[in-house]
Amino acid sequence: MIKPTRPASRAAIATTLFTALVSALALVSGVRAGMAETFAYVGNADSNDISVFKIAENGEMTPVQTAAFTGVEKPGSSTPLAITPDHRVLIAGVRSQPFLAESFAIDPKTGQLSHIGNGPLADSMANIATDRGGKVLFSASYGGNKVALNPLQANGVVGEPKQVIPTGLNAHALLPSPDNRFVFATNLGSDQVLSFAFDAAAGTLTPSDPPAIKTPEKSGPRHFVFHPNGKFVYLIHELNGDVAAYSYEARSGAWSEIQRTTALPEGFNGKPWAADIHITPDGRFLYASERTTNTLTAYKVDATSGKLTAIGSVPTEKQPRGFNIDPTGRYLAAVGELSDGMTVYAIDQTSGALSKLKSYATGKKPNWVEFLTLK
Repeated sequence: MIKPTRPASRAAIATTLFTALVSALALVSGVRAGMAETFAYVGNADSNDISVFKIAENGEMTPVQTAAFTGVEKPGSSTPLAITPDHRVLIAGVRSQPFLAESFAIDPKTGQLSHIGNGPLADSMANIATDRGGKVLFSASYGGNKVALNPLQANGVVGEPKQVIPTGLNAHALLPSPDNRFVFATNLGSDQVLSFAFDAAAGTLTPSDPPAIKTPEKSGPRHFVFHPNGKFVYLIHELNGDVAAYSYEARSGAWSEIQRTTALPEGFNGKPWAADIHITPDGRFLYASERTTNTLTAYKVDATSGKLTAIGSVPTEKQPRGFNIDPTGRYLAAVGELSDGMTVYAIDQTSGALSKLKSYATGKKPNWVEFLTLK
């Protein structure tokens, strides 16, 4: 005779539920433990090193390393940084003689840097960037009035310059288009942006036709950023504080101005000294820094028209030459050349407004920030 099964007691049911809950929490914790981590790299010109921070989900920064340059004695005027598209190597431009590109391997688990070698730069370079394929390093010399292209070796160390091209006055940035077919160079002193066709296979630049995009006289075009949709480009002008929006035609590489606004806060009175510009990964918000007022200005971006609507300005670090936005688009970190510090802001995901979270000490004369998420 088969005995009927007795119903489980309340205690047994509770025990089963508790065990299941603990298992679920352990699983979640395990997932979180294995989640990608994000790091911020800050280039410090006067201390000739890079401050490495790990950023938590809530925006909290934890310093994890100070990576010193190798073979450099004198400080340069700034320390531009670039990370290769495969996230394996960080490159720092040294602006004191001998002009070097220092390459560091990025540890895929800890984010820490290990020096792997130095390569020659053609001059003191204000800006460096890799092409989209990670085969070459582009650079621009403000004082040398030139741009250059260096091949990147397989280990990420920079080779001898392959092309050095004279430009107008004060070349300030040399960056590729989203599809890697064109490269553009701002000439701050000549009020123009030079356009080049880029042959990625050969690793060479050829002047486009027309070869330049003109900007207003004495505006000083400095840095620029493409919208993630590839249809627009935004250019900040150092000398008059303008932020200009352009439509971008990918087939020909043509820029067509659609709007001109300002990075200067309301009531500004003085000499403009605008610096950097970045857009959130989703393309909804744009930010610009201004050094005379030590402010960051925020804009909403219309994804259809590309036009900007000002949100407002907030105070930031003293002389905010560089800042950047983390890959989630939730945080912005700005550094001050004269404050030797970095402030992190939360980006309101509805309005784009910035809210200060916390400030941190960096090396001396920080001027560049790069974020990287390691998976």
